[in-house]
Amino acid sequence: MTAQQLSLLCAGVFAVAFLYSCVGHAGASGYIAVMTLFGLAPDIVKPTALALNVIVSSLASWQFWRAGHFAWTLFWPFAALSTPCAFAGGALRLPAPAFQALVGLVLLWSAAVLLLRPPPDEVRATPSGAVRASVGAGMGLLAGLTGTGGGIFLTPLLLFMRWARARTAAATSAVFILVNSLAGLLGHAMTTGELPAPAPSLAVAVLAGGAAGSYLGSTRLSHAAIKRVLAAVLVIAGAKLLLHH
Repeated sequence: MTAQQLSLLCAGVFAVAFLYSCVGHAGASGYIAVMTLFGLAPDIVKPTALALNVIVSSLASWQFWRAGHFAWTLFWPFAALSTPCAFAGGALRLPAPAFQALVGLVLLWSAAVLLLRPPPDEVRATPSGAVRASVGAGMGLLAGLTGTGGGIFLTPLLLFMRWARARTAAATSAVFILVNSLAGLLGHAMTTGELPAPAPSLAVAVLAGGAAGSYLGSTRLSHAAIKRVLAAVLVIAGAKLLLHH
């Protein structure tokens, strides 16, 4: 890879990290798309994207927690069953084109609703721990089936059901993605015997993008702006799933 190509690749992953971290997401699907576009081998792309995901979700988790938007009591039931279900989802073999097209359409529909009729910033009664654990299990299963961190499904659900305001939803999703990404990274290490080490230039790019995006999302962007950014992220993720096959 030439110096110019590496610079463009770093710019791409920086942009993904910045945009996704504004809403508490880490951008694994975006990194995979960018690295694939530059011709990197699949056996390098997937573990590298997972490692970059851990970096950005760690930054986003810290920024949103530091700004006071993370609520442990809201979060932990969602995470309780998500990790084993993510493993199960990764092991299942469904008709990929049809399934991913369906999920992609759901994400695009969610983006359209957020743009055209965003849910009000009011919180209803939080559901029981059992309901949240069941939802977390479903989000983990979808994460494993689609190769995402799961936050792309959890954040809009929290907003549409009015279980959390925009920044609290972003904070919850950031930690949710971190937990699932760490589990996936450890699973990769168990099968290959090694942890992926992203190229220093890529790590620096996502550090910069993730730090800037998560700072803006946790302290500067309004709730309405966060919803618009989330809609953009959903469009990117939905389009990727529709065009993947």
